[in-house]
Amino acid sequence: MSLDIEAIARTTIDCGFHLHRDLGPGLLESVYEILMAEALRDAGLNVERQAAVPIAYKNIVIDNAFRIDLLVERQLVVELKSVERMAPVHGKQLLTYLRLLELPLGLLINFGQETFRDGVKRVANNYFASSRQ
Repeated sequence: MSLDIEAIARTTIDCGFHLHRDLGPGLLESVYEILMAEALRDAGLNVERQAAVPIAYKNIVIDNAFRIDLLVERQLVVELKSVERMAPVHGKQLLTYLRLLELPLGLLINFGQETFRDGVKRVANNYFASSRQ
């Protein structure tokens, strides 16, 4: 049974919120990645860390062109950061991953922000939540 992408996103945001609340900003991105993956697994979700993203261009295929931080239930791409301020390139990077994987939704989570809310961004790839249609 496939889970609803919005339910997966809500659970992911909830896990990130609790992680940020309990540990705060300032840890390395790699630490947040390990802890976030375990929190999502504890919530009953399937999680892949450092999932390979292939790219094909003009008969050239690169199997490991990129690596995404977390792939949740093979549906939701989660890119984690631990920086004071996100740059526009971070959102563009996530959108590129979504396009290459043909997935509708990703979350960009920056644990470097003072509040969790300020560090979360949804990135959609031609996607509209069913409640907005």
